[in-house]
Amino acid sequence: MIEIKHLRTLAVLRDTGSLTATANTLCLTQSALSHQIKDLEQRIGAPLFLRKTRPVRFTAEGDILLKLADDLMPRIVRAEHELANLKEDAKGRLHMAIECHSCFQWLMPALKEYQIHWPAVSLDFSSGFSFEPIPALAAGELDLVITSDINPRAEVHYEPLFDFEMRLVVSPQSPLAELGTIKPTDLASQTMLTYPVHKSRLDVVKHFLQPAGIEPRVWKQADNTLMLVQMVSAGLGVAALPNWAIHDFARQGLIVSKPLGKGLWRRLYAAIRASERDRHYLQAFFATARQQCQTHLEGIKAA
Repeated sequence: MIEIKHLRTLAVLRDTGSLTATANTLCLTQSALSHQIKDLEQRIGAPLFLRKTRPVRFTAEGDILLKLADDLMPRIVRAEHELANLKEDAKGRLHMAIECHSCFQWLMPALKEYQIHWPAVSLDFSSGFSFEPIPALAAGELDLVITSDINPRAEVHYEPLFDFEMRLVVSPQSPLAELGTIKPTDLASQTMLTYPVHKSRLDVVKHFLQPAGIEPRVWKQADNTLMLVQMVSAGLGVAALPNWAIHDFARQGLIVSKPLGKGLWRRLYAAIRASERDRHYLQAFFATARQQCQTHLEGIKAA
């Protein structure tokens, strides 16, 4: 009965105050405008405004439709803009770096799911361990960085994904397996196994060992989570890993996990350029990542 064009016409008529100005604004002839108004008045069975008044005075029926126009038209305009942006975003670019070796465990399934709904978005990623990814993000060389560290910059937005606990994993035969919790001093005599990352970038160093002034006896590196777990299980050292990354290994009895102090909880973020935080394909990635992680990862919490 009432169409969008009718609401737009009434709103313009109120704003301009005359039929001539309304016709010019809407790029209509006087005849076409008059026909549109008469058609609407016939539909509702009442006049919309008083003729031969300047500025135009609306009837009660006209006022009702104007209130409807004031409610709906801004929402329609926003929807039109969002649709236009969505069409533009459909061919976006998502080149990312991952500052978290174990994140590949959940990131690959999340990207697979994401590509089903956003097939035209260009996806690529590189390791964030051989360079500083946040400056590269700000410079436009990357579009997204998965990280647990916030380096505040006005041009970078950090979107929280989920919270996780870093836990110490030890061999079932290790004396540390008998402890309720791990203190920094407990690691002073240990061989610490890590990913191939400078130790200054490790959570266990920055937030557990360094504040206590403790340095493990030996540092050794391994390329991936499975290799770290196998080395720990063989008694070759200990490692600090995310709770969700070691859940299955602990359940199988290959390792034992212990809390670091009262619990070393960290938050994982997706860092993007602040100017692009409202892009639909990025918001869709955040939603997909959260959904995949909450569904498949053990022990995490919503951020």
